[in-house]
Parts: sequence; structure tokens; C-alpha cells
Amino acid sequence: MSWGAELWDQFDNLEKHTQWGIDVLEKYIKFVKERTEIELNYAKQLRNLSKKYQPKKNSKEEDEYKYSSCRAFLSTLNEMNDYAGQHEVISENMTSQITSELARYVQELKQERKAHFHDGRKAQQHIETCWKQLELSKRRFERDCKEADRAQQYFERMDADINVTKADVEKARQQAQLRHQMAEDSKAEYSSTLQRFNHEQHEHYHTQIPNIFQKIQEMEERRIIRIGESMRTFAEVDRQVIPIIGRCLDEITKAADSIDQKNDSQLVIEAFKSGFEPPGDVDFEDFTQPIKRTVSESSLSNSKDGKAEPRFSSKSKGKLWPFIKKNKPPPPPPSSGSPSAVPNGPQSPKQHKEPLSHRFNEFMTSKPKIHCFRSLKRGGAGPEDFSNLPPEQRRKKLQQKVDEFNKDIQKELDQRDALTKMKDVYIKNPQMGDAASVDLKLAELGQNLEKLRLEAQKFEGWLAEVEGRLPTRTESARRQSGLHEPQNTLTVNNCAQDRESSPDGSYTEEPSQESEMKTPAQDFDDEFDDEEPLPTIATCKALYTFEGQNEGTISVTEGEVLFVIEEDKGDGWTRIRRNEDEEGYVPTSYVEVFLEKNAKGAMTYI
Repeated sequence: MSWGAELWDQFDNLEKHTQWGIDVLEKYIKFVKERTEIELNYAKQLRNLSKKYQPKKNSKEEDEYKYSSCRAFLSTLNEMNDYAGQHEVISENMTSQITSELARYVQELKQERKAHFHDGRKAQQHIETCWKQLELSKRRFERDCKEADRAQQYFERMDADINVTKADVEKARQQAQLRHQMAEDSKAEYSSTLQRFNHEQHEHYHTQIPNIFQKIQEMEERRIIRIGESMRTFAEVDRQVIPIIGRCLDEITKAADSIDQKNDSQLVIEAFKSGFEPPGDVDFEDFTQPIKRTVSESSLSNSKDGKAEPRFSSKSKGKLWPFIKKNKPPPPPPSSGSPSAVPNGPQSPKQHKEPLSHRFNEFMTSKPKIHCFRSLKRGGAGPEDFSNLPPEQRRKKLQQKVDEFNKDIQKELDQRDALTKMKDVYIKNPQMGDAASVDLKLAELGQNLEKLRLEAQKFEGWLAEVEGRLPTRTESARRQSGLHEPQNTLTVNNCAQDRESSPDGSYTEEPSQESEMKTPAQDFDDEFDDEEPLPTIATCKALYTFEGQNEGTISVTEGEVLFVIEEDKGDGWTRIRRNEDEEGYVPTSYVEVFLEKNAKGAMTYI
């Protein structure tokens, strides 16, 4: 159907309709533009989300990604980054293929529409002009005919009147003939104008307007086709990235399938295995035999016959190792007779007695404190030989250091080989360079290699020592139960030496711990029913003011009298108590100890 034939008289409505079509196209362009902005924002948010949860370099999070579940999560983050990239592709393609193209097409469409309706208005103005000419010719013909009739009537009256002269009659006759001639001329002009108008009108309504409307119709149909193609492109842009998005989702699924819970469990074992054996059975404590304590002048813990005596009262002697709360601070430097000889570290919170439920929770969750390797986490970095770590963890750290040194040595060897070849080339071809300039670098590499080999040998020696000293299950059980044979005395001495030689946080053993484990212990339930503080074995007076700022220490003022609950074991610290809730370590050189001369046993502070 043609608009020219059916809508020949709807010029104004067609003008409004085509303007509405352009408005629809611009509305669709705006819709697509907002969709591209949404895709860009979504992609940006996805990238920020992926970046937010990416492991930070040189952080503890990198160690977590040895587990398969964490690696799968990392793969998911990477795939989400690619997923965001596809949404950016959608935005770019929609912008280039739809928004930009339609915006350019709208401008062309507006120009074409303007030209067509300009031609239509021009044709309408022409036909209106022809109509005005026809009307003017028609009114002139009508006027001339009326004047000719009046002139004829006047002539007839003059001719019938006998009183009028012949000259007047002749004049009236001539005037009537003139008017008749003018009427005939107007009639001929009107007829000609009418024919011309009819022809113009026919051309206007059957040729010009149909052609213009046909062009407008084609323009509108092209607009409709173009918006349909844009909608099809809108869908195709999304469809093109679906395979890539599908591959991203497949990779996420593949990463999820790669999670190996058994391997992760094994990694946990490798990460936290200490190498210790579980503690042995606790000996029975026989309370039927009285325990007597005598104090010698040389030691607070030795009896008159020189044998070690238990340091705890009846309730405290059976303390299990998980409930050891106090950690000794690092040994102080040699006393110089002044309080400034002991540096004060950061203030540590005072340790209060905790409810029994908390102590039980700690027993269930804390790391075992095995004899001869008591963990004392102190301030500062750990020792170079990692002696502060459990055996298995120490072995892993040492092996890691050995591997690092071997890699560095290999790099240095490769550089030395390259420089040696370069030197040979310079010797054979002096014009390429000075061979003597390479000698200095070779000498420096030789020194670096020697240092690296020495360091590697040192760590290999520690590694061999750890691998050779890892205790067997039988030895550990015997040592923990306190049933040592004579040859195991050397192990105890070595542990004591290790404690004295590594005050910076290594696993240590106090000499009195062997005697502690040899004392009979009460039932486990009794320990939960009644938990008493350590007994008082002497009193002391502070010679100087000491501000305990490290963990496990206690502040004292000069002249203050306190109670001694644990003597100095050679590491320079004495454990004291101020009241029931305040106890800790102070430097032995800062206090003067007064022995209880008449004490037959331990005096408990209340």
C-alpha cells in the first residue's frame, strides 16, 4: 500500500508521525547507551571484587594458597576477572555497532525528512497559488459579465427613449459592445486558468504528492528496518560472548572439581606437625608418706642430702603441663648494680587467674608443651637455627633455607660461567673488551660463593642434627613418663644446656621438670575441682625498682617485700608473688632472698 494514494490529504499527520519515529529511535539509542554504562560499571565492580580478594604479595595469605580449596578460589577470582572483561566487550561492541551507528543514522534521517517535507510544502504552496489565480480569474470574469449586462440594459433604455439623442444612443451601444468584449476576454482567461489549475491539481495529487509521500514512506520503513537490525545486533553482541563466559564458568567448575580434601588435610599435617610424641602416663602420687622440706644455705630447692625435692604443695605438685601459664622472659644482661642494667620492653598485661572452664578450653586447643621443649614466645626475632620451633617445623624451615642457599649458589655459578666465557672471548678478541675488567667481578662472585657455601654448610649441619635427633616414640614416652634410664641423663643435660644457651625463645627444659614429673599426680578430675596457686618457698626484698614490661614479668618498687614461689634456675630470673592475683618474674640481681629457717615444708601464701 502506498501512502501517496491512501494518505494524500494527511500531510500534517505524516509529519507528526515521522517525527515520532525519530523520537523512538533516539529513545532506543539512549536505552542502549545506558545498557553499556551498566555493563561497564558491572565489569568495574567485578574487577574490583576480584582484586579485593586477590592474595597480597609478601603476606601470610600467599601461604594459604597451597591448599587446593584456596587455589580453586584464586582460579575463581581470575575467571571472574575474565568474566568482567567479556562485559566490557559487550559494552564496547554495543557502543560501536549500535549507539554510534544509530546516532549517525538519526542525523541523516533528520536531514532526509526535512528535505522531503520541504518538497511537500513547496508543492502545496504551488497548488495554493494556482488556486488563488483561478479564483482571481473567476471573480474578474464574473465582474465583467455583470458590467456587460448593465451596459446592455443601459443601451436598451437609451434606445427606447425618444427623448435621447442619436449620439447618446450610439455611445451607449458602443459601451455595451465594449463590455461584452471584456466579458468574453475574461471568460477566455478564466477558462484557460481553470484548465491550467486542473492540470496542476492533477499533477499535484496524482504525481507530486504521491512521489513525496512514497519517499517519506520508504524513509520510515528504512528507519523501522534499521531499529530492527539494531535490536538483532543487541542480541548478537550478547550471544557472541556467551561461549567465552561459558568457558569461564567451566573453568570455575573445573577448579571446584580439583579440590582435594585429603591433600589439604595432609598439608595441614605438614604445616603444623611438631615431631613430638604424646605425653606418657602420669604416675600415681602416694600421699601416705610425709614430704619434708629442708632448706640449705646454697639452694632453695635442695635438701640436706643434696637430692632434689618437689617444689609444689600437694595440690600444685600434680599440675599437668597444659596448665603452665607463666612464661619466663628472656634472661637479663649481667647486673651492673643499677636498675638500668635491665632494659624494659613493652608493658605486658598482668596475668590473672582464669576460670576453670577457660583453662579446660586452653587444654583442649593449646599446643602441647613437651618436656625438654617448652615453648616460650618472647619478643624479637627467632634464633637463626630456628631452635624455637618444634623439631618437625624446624626441619622444614632448615630444609627451606638450604634449598634457598642452593638456588643462590647455582645462580652465582651460572654468572661465574658466563663471566668466564666473556673473559675468554675478550682474551681472544681484545677489541671487544678488556679481560682484566672481568677479573674484579669474578673475584666478587668467588667471595659471594664462599659466603653462600659457608651458610649452606651451617644450615645443613643444623638440618643433619635435627634429622638425627628426632626422638622415637619409645624414647619420648619414656622421657615423658619420667622413667629415664641412666644413659638418658645425657639428653636431660643437653636440654638444660640448650635452655641456657638459647634464651631467645627456644624450646627449653627446666631441671626441676624431671622431678616434677616423677612426683605422684592426683586424678585428672581432682585438678579441675581444686586449683591452688604455687606455694611460697621464701620471701624477698626488692633492692631496686623494676618495671616489668615484657610478658611474664612483674613490676616491683625498691624496698618492697614479696614472696618467692620459684627460685632462679640459672637463667637470671626469680618468680615472685605480690598477692593472689599478681605474680611474675623479676631479675634475681634485683631482689634479696630471705630463707625460711624454720620452714619444714612449703608455706602457701593466702
